[in-house]
Amino acid sequence: MNPDSEDRLLGEYQLKELLHEGAVTRVWLAEQVSVARKVLVDELREEMMSRSSEFLADVRAKAAVEHPLIGSVYEAVAEPDRCFFAHELLHGATLEDRAKAGEPFKPDRLAHVLRRVSESQLHHESLGQATSPLEPRHVHIDEHGVIRIDNLAIGGGRPGDQSARDVMHLGNTLRPLVADGQPGTTRMLTLLGWMRGEGVEAPLSWSQVRDVSTQIEQQLAEPPPPATGTKPGASRGKKPPVAMIALVSGVVIIVAVVALLSQRPEPKPLPPRPVLPDAVLVPAGDHPTPDGGSGSLPAFRMAPYEVTIGQYAEFLERLELLAANQQDKIFNHAEQPAEKSSHVPEGWETLQSAAKSGGEWNGKPVTLDSPVVGVDWWDAAAYAEWNHARLPSQEEWFAALKAGSPDPSLLKPSSWVPVTTATQDRTSNGILDLAGSVCEWTSSQGTNPANPLGERKWVIAGGSFLKPGSNALSREWTDDRSLRRADLGFRVVYDEK
Repeated sequence: MNPDSEDRLLGEYQLKELLHEGAVTRVWLAEQVSVARKVLVDELREEMMSRSSEFLADVRAKAAVEHPLIGSVYEAVAEPDRCFFAHELLHGATLEDRAKAGEPFKPDRLAHVLRRVSESQLHHESLGQATSPLEPRHVHIDEHGVIRIDNLAIGGGRPGDQSARDVMHLGNTLRPLVADGQPGTTRMLTLLGWMRGEGVEAPLSWSQVRDVSTQIEQQLAEPPPPATGTKPGASRGKKPPVAMIALVSGVVIIVAVVALLSQRPEPKPLPPRPVLPDAVLVPAGDHPTPDGGSGSLPAFRMAPYEVTIGQYAEFLERLELLAANQQDKIFNHAEQPAEKSSHVPEGWETLQSAAKSGGEWNGKPVTLDSPVVGVDWWDAAAYAEWNHARLPSQEEWFAALKAGSPDPSLLKPSSWVPVTTATQDRTSNGILDLAGSVCEWTSSQGTNPANPLGERKWVIAGGSFLKPGSNALSREWTDDRSLRRADLGFRVVYDEK
């Protein structure tokens, strides 16, 4: 920074502070003297005047943007010895600031932010404007919650993959801004996964991001307060009698119901419940470990499929009964955080309702025999305790896999579908969906082989339908046992008596 360059006039702009100095431009915090407002001034460096045509092409592109969410250009000046433009100073913290400060958003709020960002980018897209890559630091939210986006328009034609690259980048960078354990957390994580291209044929378009964000925002919106009665003294003379309103309303409702019933198709019969296998015995002895060694294990029985929505619903029903006598915490793990008060999964009401009716959830068919998702480690451990079982260690999980599949990489991953034995994702000893469906919590902590000196973290085993390329040998490591995701479930093991 050159102090002598500060507090000088550039046209009618008094330069106050040098915010950034790049190879081509300087960015100043300045005051527009005539109206006493703070602005930003981008100045082309003196030794780069040969690039003034390119600089001004970008300025013209920015000046052509007229959208309430996008920062405005005030003035551009091009002279033989100086070239600069003044533009709006956007207030508030950026998404990058929030991420660095560890201040995530509640899902409904982040859905609102994504909807607004989508609307701004659709404006650029509709005009065919090229833009600089969209980063979290370009999105500002002021103290009143107003969202504004930096003007990223640049000269030239818009590349065909511009939107896809920006959508995918935000999908990768916004995960730390999703508050865990909140209503809608799983839905927001799923949306970010779709933006990255996980579980879909291609990353979402900006219009799709806008539409899904709007749906999430509406689903999580609090219901409006009940209407209040007429204030004392308010005129009632023009209102029809209450009896007449009731009569007319009743007739309208009856007509509407009759019309709907006459047009409603017969509901589809639900598919028959499958006959599922019993737990699979893994004998005692030496077994290969996931990191290439071997270890001795006592005999145990592995559940052949992940815990289903129907099974987990039974667990929650039992907890409700126990709550009447304040005994609903008897299955909690000893280390469970005191602030965790419920084992109800993320988005449970919607998921269970779709499962009961054989409908869809997140665009996928679901029944009571689909693996439960949106559960954290504490939920899984409590369910296992209730079921006189436990979570498998990663060594047991791998031993059961290898006992029925000498080459686990050959197992073909399944999608997230109702449990069925008619799947190729099946070991020879009858264990289902280790390569696909949902990845699974284990009881183990371990070190990632890619970082052998790193800290030990909780291991998540197996493939995920939301992660193309994952399989039975896939593992993840997390230090957050409160993690909930739309592709994360669990299965249990039983000690062999």
